[in-house]
Amino acid sequence: MPELPEVEVTRRGVAPHLEGRVVRAVVLRRDGLRWPFPSALSQLLAGRTILRTGRRGKYLLLHFDHGTLIIHLGMSGHLRVLAPGIAPEKHDHFDLEVEAPDGLRQVLRMKDPRRFGAVLWHDAADGELEHHVLLRTLGVEPLEPGFSGKVLYDQTRQRSAPVKQVLLAGDIVVGVGNIYASESLFRAGINPKLPARRISLARYEKLAQAVREVLAEAIVQGGSTLRDFIAVNGQSGYFQQTYFVYDRTGVPCRVCAAPIRQIRQGQRSTFYCVNCQK
Repeated sequence: MPELPEVEVTRRGVAPHLEGRVVRAVVLRRDGLRWPFPSALSQLLAGRTILRTGRRGKYLLLHFDHGTLIIHLGMSGHLRVLAPGIAPEKHDHFDLEVEAPDGLRQVLRMKDPRRFGAVLWHDAADGELEHHVLLRTLGVEPLEPGFSGKVLYDQTRQRSAPVKQVLLAGDIVVGVGNIYASESLFRAGINPKLPARRISLARYEKLAQAVREVLAEAIVQGGSTLRDFIAVNGQSGYFQQTYFVYDRTGVPCRVCAAPIRQIRQGQRSTFYCVNCQK
């Protein structure tokens, strides 16, 4: 599943083609994906200007003056910017055609083979976007000033779950998915099985810094492409080439040469070095 870096790479890729553009048409090729498409979406958006793009966790946001289009890439989705008239392929389910002030038209097209993605609408009349049912329980953004080791420390004093699972939960800090949680815990030298409440403030400060660094580096490198993810321009990410632990079971640790171990936590694979992560 695309994680925060992949969604941010997507946002940065589509922003120049969408911001300030007027929507001319919406094409829906099925009733919905994970959830039904909003009713009358074409009427809602046609003739309206996309003011800016945004991101909340793993959700891509297209802001209009009367509401926000919420896009989730699911497990296999990705977006492309195309010229009008290009025939859709089998799993191309959603098009947003926009026009620039100079008359140039382009199409934002969503492909989602597994159909776990989503295209939803939050109307401004329904209140603040942050209260939307999919966004209201999300934690702080890890790349914004509100995230710190103290936030992690203060909100885990009663958490007996393993720290890896707490990172993935998303209610304290959002968007640190499976890949980047494993890599961040390695950089911070923290064993993923350690109960969250047993970690000190000093170690959480180190973990918060590791999370920021790992996510920032992944964004610069175009995210991770393991199966389906490609950027808007069709290129694959290459952060996976620099993994220290993720998907490296049995391979010598880049730091101490001990074999990387793999365990299951909450139905997800966790990778770590028993020597470097205490």
